[in-house]
Amino acid sequence: MNPEPIYFYRAGDPYGCLSNFSAHPILLDGETWPTSEHYFQAQKFLDPAYRERIRLTSSPMIAARLGRSRAVPIRPDWEEVKIEIMRRALCAKVQQHPEVRETLLSTVSAEIIEHTKNDGFWADGGDGSGQNILGKLWVEIREQLQP
Repeated sequence: MNPEPIYFYRAGDPYGCLSNFSAHPILLDGETWPTSEHYFQAQKFLDPAYRERIRLTSSPMIAARLGRSRAVPIRPDWEEVKIEIMRRALCAKVQQHPEVRETLLSTVSAEIIEHTKNDGFWADGGDGSGQNILGKLWVEIREQLQP
């Protein structure tokens, strides 16, 4: 019998630490990023000043808005590298925050689903039609952490 799926979206919800908006700073590439969302969004750009602007912004929501802006061109290989960049951010988060690692491991073997209609790539599209790439990355990382 499979366990019930674990759904997450908002940082304040149960399993909210799996959200990229959760307040778990990560140290990556020699810089401290306030959230994994800040890191991920900044990596879309080659312009160091714009990346730094995203890193220093006060909230993950603003970081996401800056990352979605096309006022500054995104790196040409973004589609090829975005999943690996997200994987790096999530790995840093579980390595640097024991409570995130413990929460992830507490899901044992359940499917992990980012549940929102706002995203059909990283999340489930709200109705299960999305690819849920973020949830699948969490499952992959959990499997690597389990003894």
